[in-house]
Amino acid sequence: MSQHVTIDDIWKMFEETNRMFKESEARAEARSREREREFQEIRRAMQESSAKTDRQMQETDRKLKEVSKLVGNLGGRWGEFVEGLVAPACETMFMERGIPVHKVHPRTRASLPGNRHMEIDLLVIDGTAVVIVEVKSELKVDDVRRHMERLGEFKEFYPEYADRRIMGAVAGIVIDQGVEQFAMKQGLFVIVQAGESVRLANDMAFVPRLF
Repeated sequence: MSQHVTIDDIWKMFEETNRMFKESEARAEARSREREREFQEIRRAMQESSAKTDRQMQETDRKLKEVSKLVGNLGGRWGEFVEGLVAPACETMFMERGIPVHKVHPRTRASLPGNRHMEIDLLVIDGTAVVIVEVKSELKVDDVRRHMERLGEFKEFYPEYADRRIMGAVAGIVIDQGVEQFAMKQGLFVIVQAGESVRLANDMAFVPRLF
């Protein structure tokens, strides 16, 4: 016996198809909303990252400006470092190394014909020896090399000390990596900060170079 398809059957098929279509459309819309949500989340994360980068750049710029300001003020700080820390400590530091200091002259200058000049930050004197101290806010290898040249010419500029043993020292508020050992290998005393004072970084077995 054949089965007859009625109007009700067709209507039910239509309703089922329509229901399936709507469910599929709802799933598609849900996927679309999820993709949109993910996109918005990614965009928000990118915006936050960009804002964080901007803040970091602003902070870096602020720190650079602060450093520039500090560098601009280093002249005064350098003078304080020389006169307030290094000079007063020289007597004790070098006395411990067998150099009985009795005079410390800050910032001396000598001239020779031909527009030649020599400036010395600290001139440390005892009866038989003179220690020439170069002080830098940031001590670099080139500063050590220039000081070696200065030591080689010292007696020419200061002939009154021609009969003395001439030794060299370098000091820095900040000392670049490797510079301390480099200076010691050149035979120089190295003065470093130690809390609110300064000390010699050379060990007690150190033998200074004589000029």
